[in-house]
Amino acid sequence: MSLPGVIRPSSETFIGVVTVLYNSDDVLPDFFASLAAQERVRYRLYVIDNSAADSGLVISRDLASRYGVDAIFIFNNANVGVAKGNNQGIEMALNDGCTHILLANNDTAFAPSTIASLVETLRDSGDAAATPKIMYHGEPERIWYGGGHINPWSMRTPHYGDMQLDRGQFDHLQYVGYAPTCFMLIRRDVFSRVGMMDEDYFVYYDDTDFVWRFNQLGLRIRYVPQSVVLHKVSTSTGGGLSPFSLYYTNRNRVYFIRKNLKGVQRVAAMTYMLATRIPRLLFLPRKLSERAWAGVRDGFRMNASKPA
Repeated sequence: MSLPGVIRPSSETFIGVVTVLYNSDDVLPDFFASLAAQERVRYRLYVIDNSAADSGLVISRDLASRYGVDAIFIFNNANVGVAKGNNQGIEMALNDGCTHILLANNDTAFAPSTIASLVETLRDSGDAAATPKIMYHGEPERIWYGGGHINPWSMRTPHYGDMQLDRGQFDHLQYVGYAPTCFMLIRRDVFSRVGMMDEDYFVYYDDTDFVWRFNQLGLRIRYVPQSVVLHKVSTSTGGGLSPFSLYYTNRNRVYFIRKNLKGVQRVAAMTYMLATRIPRLLFLPRKLSERAWAGVRDGFRMNASKPA
């Protein structure tokens, strides 16, 4: 997808908030209430609906009207993937002159100062992107993400502090080698260097691939613990052991390794993946195991030689 650059951004900070809907009806009220309460930021919301039915779009229009949220809507009438949906929203936001893009899952809730804290950090530091501390929505005192990195030998993306009770142990500003795009603020000029999301991922590992390109270019992501988000993890895809998730996580991990690693690193990461996945798959019900293995097979069939 080509990068738009027709409209010059103004000197005033203008956030393009991009969110992709897929079976999201139940989580939208909290998301819109959080967004409407934001302080000290000007933004426009881009709602991309990948659902087969338009009920989420109807709810979103109603909530945007109720809260007075400046919003633009796209109904794809099919699930084109979160990566493509994000790209659609990013492209519109850049064309509208937004100075920053906020990729935001709609299964999140956040305090009124959340976005402003990220904006102020980027303004003061000049870094490429900023990410908040993310907590489990059902247990808001328990950490889901307190920073992270990409292990170049296993291609795992561990979250610092995952499942730990928050006692302030991850409350210091730091640079991180990995951040999920469920809530990430990015300067507009970054896209001309990093490119857009790789739509071949469809869902899962699209954010890992995106952040990997940050790292390869030396672009820095700042973790901002003063900015806190509550995440209703995996509400739209059925959780980590659904047939959908098992297929795409396995397919895309193979694809990511083949696309981004070479030589010894590629061999090590692929060996680690297969050695750790095979024992787990043996204990899954047959239908789930078949979907996981189908993902591995298709990951080897994908074209991993195309440009990012």
